[in-house]
Amino acid sequence: MKVMVLVKATAGSEASEMPSKEQVAAMHQYNEELVKAGVLLALGGLEPSSRGKRVRFSGKSRQVIDGPFAETKELIAGFWLWQVRSIEEAIEWAKRCPNPMPTDCEIEIRPLFDPRLFDPPAD
Repeated sequence: MKVMVLVKATAGSEASEMPSKEQVAAMHQYNEELVKAGVLLALGGLEPSSRGKRVRFSGKSRQVIDGPFAETKELIAGFWLWQVRSIEEAIEWAKRCPNPMPTDCEIEIRPLFDPRLFDPPAD
């Protein structure tokens, strides 16, 4: 199964605070372990929401909203895409992760839908 692992933003990440050299080294080592285990499919860090845009959909109308966005607890600062056998395996990998932020933070794990759910029905 594929899971998206989301690193929630903090006030520091929204203020463009960068991790220490030690944090970067620990995260690099952790990512290497994910690669060696065949778990890591993709990863990335996101710039603060002040650099982002949102597009609001309402019927046929589209409205572009400039960042920054107010609710930090609802923002994402980075992600991994993992291939794991189960959600339990993803949890175990997440527990091994060094803290991705200089302060307390959360990581959210969300399974991806099986693409076959969206296949057109057979005739």
